[in-house]
Amino acid sequence: MSFQIPRGTQDILPGDVERWQYIENTAREICRYYQYKEIRTPIFEHTEIFQRGVGESTDIVQKEMYTFQDRKGRSMTLRPEGTASTVRAFVEKKLYAQPSQPTKLYYIGPMFRYERPQTGRFRQFVQFGVEALGSNSPAMDAEVISLAMELYRTVGLKKLKLIINSLGDADSRKAHREALIAHFEPRIGEFCSDCQKRLQQNPLRILDCKVDRNHELMATAPSIMDYLNEESRAYFNKVQQYLTDLNIEFTVDPNLVRGLDYYNHTAFEIMSDAEGFGAITTLCGGGRYNGLVKDFGGPETPGIGFALSIERFLAALDAENVELPIEQSIDCFVVALGEKAKDRSVSLVYELRKAGLTAEKDYEDKKMKAQFKAADRYKAKFVAVLGEDELERNIISVKNMETGTQVEVSIDELTAYIKA
Repeated sequence: MSFQIPRGTQDILPGDVERWQYIENTAREICRYYQYKEIRTPIFEHTEIFQRGVGESTDIVQKEMYTFQDRKGRSMTLRPEGTASTVRAFVEKKLYAQPSQPTKLYYIGPMFRYERPQTGRFRQFVQFGVEALGSNSPAMDAEVISLAMELYRTVGLKKLKLIINSLGDADSRKAHREALIAHFEPRIGEFCSDCQKRLQQNPLRILDCKVDRNHELMATAPSIMDYLNEESRAYFNKVQQYLTDLNIEFTVDPNLVRGLDYYNHTAFEIMSDAEGFGAITTLCGGGRYNGLVKDFGGPETPGIGFALSIERFLAALDAENVELPIEQSIDCFVVALGEKAKDRSVSLVYELRKAGLTAEKDYEDKKMKAQFKAADRYKAKFVAVLGEDELERNIISVKNMETGTQVEVSIDELTAYIKA
């Protein structure tokens, strides 16, 4: 019987996993600069968490969630995104009561969506996201966007495009909603079944439909910009001002609609302009969700965040031919010749590692030439050769693989020599 990996998943092997680690470590470091703290939530939650948090009208809830019943018949769902779980934890653990506010969190972990696998898109994927809860300031919107842009730029991406939009406050959205219903309702029968359901649930989602995106009514649909009240317009102008102050280029796109129901005010996406990246160019998406905490039983608390797929991040790096500066060499490879020398090499490698050096040795009784080839494969900076004669004299021969110079040092001083 042949066992194969499930469709839409992947094995990340040594040699490639280091790229993941580099991005994840960079994300953690940037979050440290911005004072975002890590949160880790369960991989599965009660299904209601996502129905309420993501939205009943979304494709995620209607079509893409991995939902199952546990042994007591309770409906559970593998998390399809990170915001709902983070807000649930924020409310349940009363993080809003902590003296230091806003609460700034980030997460890195696997998410699950049943969708058609394609380049950079999987059914199990790793998502990095941030959530800032407790601030109504447009400066926080600019901070969250700048964090995402900083991550992409730090790792080396250059062909980026930031798209922003305002979905307005509750009053603005209500007025826009009514205008959308009036616009689409007379001809809604010409649209797909999903759009027909969305007309009353969330007509804004019709604008995000991939099936009917070329329908003539899409081009003439009422723009949210025409329905922003004075307060919403002032808020959005302030966000744009801050982004300009940060030298972050952006384009305002009134048609930008995020795929989740909980957004209001600022919405944004970061896209790749790299040639050959693919039809789906979005790398990152996010926005403000001022009513979500209250929906989860918490106090009225504003929030904003974003999420990005590490898989799509890597695909963008490949599209721009960006090589990550990953350290692939080791400090020392110990070549041992003779039984006593091989025995001593076990503790010798341990001593090097204990001192904070990366070290390796042969475990297959290879000849000297083969051990040197192994050292080359490890890209060892130094090769330490220990034979029976050297062991009796308590010395070891150390070769600098970059310069080719070779010296003899005391076995007891090997670690200090390599470190120096």
